[in-house]
Amino acid sequence: MEAVSRRFAELSHRLNQPETTADPAKFRQLMQEYHEAEPVVNTWRAWQTELDHLAQAKALLAGEDAQEPDFKQMIQQEICEKTQSAAKLENSLKLLLLPRDEYDGRSVIVEVRSGVGGEEAALFAHSLVRMYSMYAQSRHWQMELLNLSETELGGVREAVFAVNGQGAYSRLKFESGVHRVQRVPDTETQGRIHTSTATVAVLPQAEEVEVELDMKDLRIDTFRSSGAGGQHINKTSSAIRITHLPTGMVVECQNERSQFQNKDKALEILRSRLLAQKKSEQQSAINAGRQAQVGTGDRSEKIRTYNFPQDRCTDHRIGLTVHNLDKVMDGNLDEVLDALIMKEQAEKLSRL
Repeated sequence: MEAVSRRFAELSHRLNQPETTADPAKFRQLMQEYHEAEPVVNTWRAWQTELDHLAQAKALLAGEDAQEPDFKQMIQQEICEKTQSAAKLENSLKLLLLPRDEYDGRSVIVEVRSGVGGEEAALFAHSLVRMYSMYAQSRHWQMELLNLSETELGGVREAVFAVNGQGAYSRLKFESGVHRVQRVPDTETQGRIHTSTATVAVLPQAEEVEVELDMKDLRIDTFRSSGAGGQHINKTSSAIRITHLPTGMVVECQNERSQFQNKDKALEILRSRLLAQKKSEQQSAINAGRQAQVGTGDRSEKIRTYNFPQDRCTDHRIGLTVHNLDKVMDGNLDEVLDALIMKEQAEKLSRL
């Protein structure tokens, strides 16, 4: 912590230097490091202050003045309070010093696809896209639709979108997997409950320097955009399909009017998929590629169930059930995500 404090002081000094402010890229880099170190240093200083106050209180208790009963009781109460406060600050400091996922501060690419259940699965995938959109809005993140394939009834076969915001990956990474819904579809005449699934993949956005693409490894095809969009889109081949030949990954993008814009978006998605594959290989805990994140879409691989008749949302990884499903579907995900983050932190602490 002494080294961290010295580095924090150095950052404070460098950020105020003219040569730093004249270099926007360097300034952003140092400012990000400063913001990451600030809560750690502040918590460290607060902990040291509480320990000093605790030592002073104990010294008073050992002094001659502590023989007076009322004064002694007051000092004992202060020692109790300072001990609890110092313990809380120490625990907070441990959490702040836990190893972080190197991608936690990144924006993300999210891919939602309908799974088992036909049209009802596509309608559920649409509900998930809406849920993430509202959650991003609640955290003041920017959501950008990159590609969308819809069904005739308004369901989603596939939706790919970017969520741009500091720390988006640190929270949304827990959404990767199979999501299961249990409800009575609007098309069900006999009131029977159907079970359907959708898959979600959350990929940290890759920077160009991290994933270099050799154009010789890419096959780029153009085709006419499908779905709504007006005569201009339907008459021109503005949609882009990129195939990464070494891995067989295929990316399509057709939401922009310009072929060049669609190409840029498709390359952005491809880089993020390749980075996610690289991350999975490095961890060696899951199979390489995106399939490891989302599974096959089978009901048995679920990470979370949304049960509408019982008004409950259950996350099976931590056994948490909340009974405010409407609010969850309206983007109120923090209760579930906070619990998942706490579990991750507890597991890291247990390994120290």
